[in-house]
Amino acid sequence: MIGRSSELNLLNSLYESSKFEYLVMYGRRRVGKTTLLQEFAKDKNAVFFPAQEKNDALNLQDFSKMIQMRLDGMFISSFEGWKEAFEYIDKKVSERTLIIIDEFPFIAEENPTIKSILQHAIDHLWKKNKNIFLILCGSSVSFMESDIMGRKSSLHDRQTSSMEVVPFDYYESSLFYPSYTYEQKLIAYGILGGVPRYLEAFDDSVSIEENISKTIIRKGAYLNEEPSNLLKAELRDPNVYNSILSAIAGGRNRVQEISDYIHEDKSKVSKYLITLQTMRLVEKKVPCGESESSRKGIYKITDNFFRFWFRYEFTNNAYYEMLGADAASKEIMDGISDYMGDAFEGICMEYFVRKAKKKELPFIPYHIGKWWGNNVHIKAQDDVDILMIDKTGKKGIFVECKFTNSKMPHSEYEDLKTAMLAFPNIEEKYIYFVSKTGYEKSVVRHAAEDGAVLLELNDLFE
Repeated sequence: MIGRSSELNLLNSLYESSKFEYLVMYGRRRVGKTTLLQEFAKDKNAVFFPAQEKNDALNLQDFSKMIQMRLDGMFISSFEGWKEAFEYIDKKVSERTLIIIDEFPFIAEENPTIKSILQHAIDHLWKKNKNIFLILCGSSVSFMESDIMGRKSSLHDRQTSSMEVVPFDYYESSLFYPSYTYEQKLIAYGILGGVPRYLEAFDDSVSIEENISKTIIRKGAYLNEEPSNLLKAELRDPNVYNSILSAIAGGRNRVQEISDYIHEDKSKVSKYLITLQTMRLVEKKVPCGESESSRKGIYKITDNFFRFWFRYEFTNNAYYEMLGADAASKEIMDGISDYMGDAFEGICMEYFVRKAKKKELPFIPYHIGKWWGNNVHIKAQDDVDILMIDKTGKKGIFVECKFTNSKMPHSEYEDLKTAMLAFPNIEEKYIYFVSKTGYEKSVVRHAAEDGAVLLELNDLFE
């Protein structure tokens, strides 16, 4: 199994606990929650129940059968209700036992009373039975956060731990493609993001271009309609969400811009953006160091695959159908450096987070992100690809990222030094550059004089 070592370590520590444990696990669809649970449970005394989109009686019947077969070796009949099922578990469990209910929202949405029934079982039975380790898992992030862990839920504060399973970063994602070059690994991540199910769709024995053609652009391919299908499954009004994501993918990042583009009221757009944020598909970005309420806030698609799909396949569907999958993929790859600009900044951000965790930066950043705003020194708008500031506000790391086919020119070096002048209060400044194709000689010379760090793609994988 690729990655998830920290998640498995936490799960194992809870299993080895000498008391009742209850973990709430959640994360967006396709992120690998079930695979993680299967890997964890394979050598444990476990009952793994995958709830389905059935009525309550059928889910209870399936649960009854699985519980009885696992704890008694035979199935007699379905329990009268969930109360009886939970009481049966308490009576039968005499050694450490893992009870996993995967996609718990399928049950709770059909039968909301199960939450109070489970709460009663936890408070009055299972807390005394120190052999039970319960895991409730769900793909509806909003449901798990509000209806299971939220203050108004009868299960509020009952969990002993919680875990959000998030997509892999660029480094973990690269492990799916041992045969690819560093550049190919990063482009694959820029296209697919870190969702395991998407990463598995690419084959590193063929080119990126061929993978795009076969797995994304070709009609009937697994990823051809995946974003659309996911939104249909999760949302009541997918067409508006499609339009919002298309607008953002096209560079319209502010509420007013999105509203104007899709011809919907601003208040409606704002409401829908909150839902997309809850789904972990969109995030609001503010200039590094500013408060979340900053008026400079913009919206970005967080998931690389959704960003790629809405920029290309959703927007150009009819055109690509006439052009053909192979020719469309070639056209996409011809301009991939332009697409990779934002993705590469995200990759570099993940790299510096990894370095910070290893204590390999000059300081631990308190703020980290992109910065944009007015540079009073040049009396014009300016930006820094990645800015990191320490807790005192006196130390800063300034980073420029370039994913182009030519060496970084000296003008880019000077641009970053100019942008640094917008931060007179930062007394201790560190300079980093990350370039796909290396640096012009003058950049190398000036970097040596200034103590700037020059990184290339191979450095991101060390």
